[in-house]
Amino acid sequence: MEVTEIKYQKYLAKDYKSENAVRWCPGCGDYAILTCLHKALAELNLDPHNTAVISGIGCSSRLPYYMNTYGFHSIHGRATAIATGVKVANPALSVWVATGDGDSLAIGGNHFIHAVRRNVDINILLFNNKIYGLTKGQYSPTSSRGFVSKSSPYGTVEDPFRPAELTFGARGTFFARAIDVDMKTQVEVMVEAARHKGTSVVELLQNCVIFNDGIHNKISDRSWKADNTITLRHGEKMLFGKDNEKGLVLEGWNLKAVTIGEDGYSLDDVLVHDATTNDNTLHMKLALMENANDLPVALGVIRSVKAPSYEKDYEQQIAEVQQKSPKKSFTEFLLSSPNVWEVK
Repeated sequence: MEVTEIKYQKYLAKDYKSENAVRWCPGCGDYAILTCLHKALAELNLDPHNTAVISGIGCSSRLPYYMNTYGFHSIHGRATAIATGVKVANPALSVWVATGDGDSLAIGGNHFIHAVRRNVDINILLFNNKIYGLTKGQYSPTSSRGFVSKSSPYGTVEDPFRPAELTFGARGTFFARAIDVDMKTQVEVMVEAARHKGTSVVELLQNCVIFNDGIHNKISDRSWKADNTITLRHGEKMLFGKDNEKGLVLEGWNLKAVTIGEDGYSLDDVLVHDATTNDNTLHMKLALMENANDLPVALGVIRSVKAPSYEKDYEQQIAEVQQKSPKKSFTEFLLSSPNVWEVK
């Protein structure tokens, strides 16, 4: 007799929506990201009262107001630092960070890389529209060289940060990417990010309709999205194209996009994605692919490896010290010690 497993879903997406009216510019990609987060939390069946969303400053940072969870709208660039404190203080919480490319990679750059380095079990949703939207259109740390904006009227003379490169450079254990218009992939990567034990970074390529409209059109437009993007899934062949007729192979040290059946390439030559390998060399190559040399932009979970998480090791260390020490309280440890003096 065949047994069908029935999954019990305690919460629906609507259970994570606050009563506040959502206020972003009409057409902003943030709406889709918010909806996908609601859906992901419902799929994960996370209790709203055991969930916290932390943000910094920026358009993306309004997101906690639209969540029926605990939330903290903090200060510019400090969301990951505050989220670290929240997670360490209460490891049972599911902690999410809503942040933009300006908020987390400029003034918040150090907090970002150190949260990743420590591998704190938080989920960073990095909205990347390559512009400062809230402050009216200055170039951001992810704006391309030569980008013309209000603060760079003749074009920037800087090379941009690439979030994946920063994440891997800080020894990140999880990195994924999605486009705001691809809601299916967004939900998938958010769910996988939450299941990952450690810092997860999800880069969300988001459109700012006012100050940087169409910045991701090369990969988001349905007319050519299939040929310009590849959605990676662990254990599956790296195929793309409208009919999965293209694939990725290694040619020497570099990735190469080929058409199956042409130039002697067969399906057997196409690489299989392994998101779990500790060596991040291939993960880096995949994450940094751009629409050059016919290479597609990688979406989906690119890297997901196991490593000790900061708050668990911290909690264990405290327990071990308490077990060895006869002094069990703050009063015994400090106030009754010989290192205390009275000032009159």
